[in-house]
Amino acid sequence: MTENKNSFIENATEDFKNRAKNGKWYVVHTYSGHEGKVKVNIEKMVENRGYIDDIFEVVVPTEEYVSEVGGAKKLKERKIFPGYVFVKMTITDVSWYLVRNTRGVTGFVGPESKPVAVSEREMKQFALKSKSYATEIDVNVGDSVNIIEGAFKDQVGIVQEVNTEKEVLKVLISLFGRDTSVEIRFDDIEKI
Repeated sequence: MTENKNSFIENATEDFKNRAKNGKWYVVHTYSGHEGKVKVNIEKMVENRGYIDDIFEVVVPTEEYVSEVGGAKKLKERKIFPGYVFVKMTITDVSWYLVRNTRGVTGFVGPESKPVAVSEREMKQFALKSKSYATEIDVNVGDSVNIIEGAFKDQVGIVQEVNTEKEVLKVLISLFGRDTSVEIRFDDIEKI
C-alpha cells in the first residue's frame, strides 16, 4: 500500500508535529474520481490561507496491484476507498468550513454530516497510520507495563525491546507459569 505525501508537512517544525499528534482523523466523502483533486485542493488551501495549525495531513489511500493485459504484466495503483479522503485535523468552525466547502467534497462522514473522528486503532486496521509523526512512547527496556488490550489483557510484563518503526514492544509476561516473550502494540499498553 502507498500513501500520497503532503507537501506542507515535509519541512514541518517540531511545534507543528506536536500539534499534529493531537489532531484526529476524519473521513471526507468526495465525488467519485475526485479524491486526488480534493487532496490537492485542501493542501493548497492550507498553504495559501495558513491553516497548518488545524489541518495536518491529507491521505488518499492507494494500493499497488499487478494487472495482466494480453500476457503483459503491469504494476498499477488503485484507491482503497474510492470516494473518500482521510484528513488529520483539529475541528474548529473555520477548519470544518474550509474542508466542507472544498470543491469536490460532499461532506464529512458522520451522522447528519457532523464529523466523527476515526480512532488511531481503526486507522491502523485500514493500514493508514500516519507515517509523518511516528508514535512516541515513554517506555524503555526494563520498564513494567500493563497490557490493556488484546489476548494478554490485564497481564503485567517487563519491556525487553522497543521497536518504534513497527510501533511494537517485546514484553516478557508470565504465561502458564513460564516467562514468555510477546509482541504488543504501543497503544495496547500503559506504563506502570
